[in-house]
Amino acid sequence: MSKGILFDSRLCIGCGNCSEACREAHHLSGKLNPTDLDADNFTVVKRVDGYKVRDFCRHCLKPACASSCPVGALKKTAEGPVVYDANKCIGCRYCFVACPYRIPRYQWNSTRPQVRKCDFCVEKQKQGEATACADACPAEATVFGEREELLKEAHARLEAEPQWYFPKVFGETEGGGSSILIITSPVIVKKALIYPTIKTPLPDLTAAAHNQVPFVGFGVGTMLCGIWWLSKRRNEVAALEALLRKKEFDGK
Repeated sequence: MSKGILFDSRLCIGCGNCSEACREAHHLSGKLNPTDLDADNFTVVKRVDGYKVRDFCRHCLKPACASSCPVGALKKTAEGPVVYDANKCIGCRYCFVACPYRIPRYQWNSTRPQVRKCDFCVEKQKQGEATACADACPAEATVFGEREELLKEAHARLEAEPQWYFPKVFGETEGGGSSILIITSPVIVKKALIYPTIKTPLPDLTAAAHNQVPFVGFGVGTMLCGIWWLSKRRNEVAALEALLRKKEFDGK
């Protein structure tokens, strides 16, 4: 079974401990809990009309970022994390466009820039530990565990407090589902929460187009080679005709 995180915005007290713990665990130099994600902050707590919600990588079950990467620098692991390999990355930033949550950030000021985002504390998970943000949460608004068990808990909370929650576990099915599950208020859903409105995994929607890329590339390459050959041949014929005219003129 894969791991997941359940974030319950009703329990969040906005302390920012999750952001600080993430910075310490990943040796980030960004300021504590800024207003938005950046290359040195992988999670932030946003406040909307008195309500709080975390923003961080959702670790999609079928991630669009990994599907769009032409060199396999991003991939989904069986345990849950969507991880990044800087040694493979070519800096194309297609993942920025593909991500429906607008998560990845780039080290614009670095001479060797990388794509940056939450890695779901993949190294801590390998040691059998919970994520840094879950460990640091004093109110249990962020809970780490098996995704299926967290789904059951999320639905139980929705049923117990229907007057408070929007009636949906975000991340259960949207865009194919994600390892991060969120339950929150209608205010947050209306003003601050970004989620796909379809259940189909986004990579499945583009698979047909991706499968045609090699054929299109071959066809375009063949066409360009043909244009080059015709242009080259035309120039050779023109040069030969000019030479013949010159010989004819010299003979007179």
